[in-house]
Order: sequence, then C-alpha cells, then structure tokens
Amino acid sequence: MADCAAAETPTGGEEAERTAVDVSIVMPVYNASCWLDECLQAILHQDFTGSMELSVYDDASTDDSRAVVERWRERLEARGISVVICGHNAAHPKGVGYAKNKAISQSCGQYLCFQDADDVMLPQRVRLQYEASVLHPDSLIGCGVRRIPEGSTERYTRWINTITQDQLTTQVYTSHGPTVVMPTWFCSRSWFQRVGPFDEGGKGVPEDLLFFYQSLRRGGGVARVDHCLLVYRYHEKAATHSVLEETIWNLRVDFLQERVLSQWESFTIWNAGKQGRKLYRCLNPANQKKVKAFCDVDENKIQKGFYTYEESKCLVQCRLFIFHYRSPEEHEERPKPKIPVLHYKEASSPFIICVKLDMTGGVLEENLKSLQLREGADYFHFN
Repeated sequence: MADCAAAETPTGGEEAERTAVDVSIVMPVYNASCWLDECLQAILHQDFTGSMELSVYDDASTDDSRAVVERWRERLEARGISVVICGHNAAHPKGVGYAKNKAISQSCGQYLCFQDADDVMLPQRVRLQYEASVLHPDSLIGCGVRRIPEGSTERYTRWINTITQDQLTTQVYTSHGPTVVMPTWFCSRSWFQRVGPFDEGGKGVPEDLLFFYQSLRRGGGVARVDHCLLVYRYHEKAATHSVLEETIWNLRVDFLQERVLSQWESFTIWNAGKQGRKLYRCLNPANQKKVKAFCDVDENKIQKGFYTYEESKCLVQCRLFIFHYRSPEEHEERPKPKIPVLHYKEASSPFIICVKLDMTGGVLEENLKSLQLREGADYFHFN
C-alpha cells in the first residue's frame, strides 16, 4: 500500500485503484511513538471478520512514529489489514482536524473507526461498533471506556459510561462536550461526508465538538454500544488541553440558543450564582428578555429578591460607540433588567440547569425528580 513520505496524499494513482473495504481505522499521529506498539497490537487482535485497513496520517512528528507504524506493516497485512501511511514534514503540525481529514481522504472503508494513537481498542470494538453502525448509518456510534490512569477524570468517565440513550441527545449542551466522546467514534463514510470535514483551524480549535454539533444539525443520531471497548488514556500532552474553556463555553451557549432557547417563549435559569449569572450575561438580548427568573436553594441568594445585570462601564461605552452612538448618560437613564430570584419549588419550567451534575451528593437530582420534570422537554442541563 501507498507510503507517501513527505507528500500530502498517496501517489501513483493507487488510491483510486484500491478496492473498498468494510472498515477503515482512521488514526492521526503526532509524536505518539511511546504508545503506538500497544495501540497497533490491539488493532492486530480485533475479532472482526470483515475487511479492514489502517489509515495513518503523520502530522509532522519529530519522533519515530512513522517508523514504528512501518515496523507493524508486515504483521498487520499478514492478518489481512491493509496499511496506508502518509504525512508531511513541515516545521509545525497542521492540527488534529487536518490530520483526521487526510487520513479519511486516503482511506477507502465504507465505515470509519476513529482511533487515537495513545488509546487501546479492545478485541470486540470494530465488530460491535460495525454492527451498530450498519443498523444506524446516519449516527455517530460510541462505546464504553476504561480510563487510565485509574481514577483520572472520575466524574467525566462515569458520565461517559452511564448516561442513558435519551441523554445522549439531551445532554449535548454540558461542559463535558460530545455525549459520545471522539476517541470512541464510529460512523459510515456516507454520514461523515454529509457532515464533514473536520475544522482545520489547528491548535485550540475543538474540531470534535464542532463536528458533533454539525452532525446533530444534519439530523444525525447518537448511539452507544454499552460495552467497554476502548482504553482511553489521560495525559497532559493530549490535544484537548490546548482548547480554552471560554472557547467551549461560547460554542455551547450559541448551540443552546440555536437549538433550545429559540423554541421557548420564556424560561428559568436554575442557579442564581456565578454560572447562572454568566449564562444570562452571555445570552443575546432576545433570549435575555425570555428569562423570567433565576431559582436556587441558597436562602442568601433568594432573600436578595432579584438579580440586576450590571454591564461594565467600558463595555457599555464600547457598545454605545459602535452600535448606538448614544452618550453614556443616555444609557444610564435606561432601566436595568431586574430578574426575580426564587426558591426552585416556586419557580416554573422550562429550566436551564446551571448546576454541575454529580456534584451535590444527589441533591440536585432529587430536587429535579421531586418536580416530576422531563429532561429534554422541561429542562436541559448546561453545566
């Protein structure tokens, strides 16, 4: 199979002549030499009986990652797994989104199994996710994971493995990100082509979250194989650490406004504290007007009676100069909105919940249950 060295795509017309396979394992690589042996050994041991290929794109690694993959070529091909290796040798990597797109474009599988070079797939992964994807060709298919080192990101890992099938759709606005995490994704090529490609903005761009949202916009489904099929490694060099929390926050707010708040005439923000107030401040003016109340369990917040949105003087003046051409004095005469702060039992749905899940010893969950509310209709979790 093609090895394009420093070129951008396989050469010699081989890509067009290759016969399609059932599954392409798509693996972007950047300085992953220390993990690749374990990763590739696991690919070798897949129990899937259909045809497979491994498509690797090396994003300017400065270690011997590409050489490690080459050393595995003979064993993989002896197992019937064809291998395509490509990459570039530019001074700097072009980013995860770019590398994924290149690995996909040089592959020929009818289905795509995304694999991070630092993770390890269990023997049943390709088979079980392939079976699920055949049944749901317009969906992103995830799976259960085991996080290593043990105990790292404990709440996040529990959420990945335990949210229900319905919550895979309703909890897409939380700070955890995609409800099926990118290292577990499996989908049909036809669905990827309808949704993609990945954003190629490079470092600091959450290409997985952007793709996930776009898949939902296109009407795509979300499903999870309820077996642990991936050992999901946590380490400080992971690309996800380059994405700023504020970037994720802004994308989530925009998606919430687009998909939920645009459909509601009014709503309550559950949390009169820092996170609830921040959400209010980040809403567009039309959705700010829809906020009928904040609610909380904290008597100190409730006794204040209301929340008044105070913009900073600098922000006010900037907005006046750019948009309104009014003086600060004219603006100061305009009444500031006063939003009531209520006990949650006195508030009315629908709610946007700005309290973190799994952080109150079950109190939040019990309070929601006591009101007999339906997630995805009467409330959505945001934090």
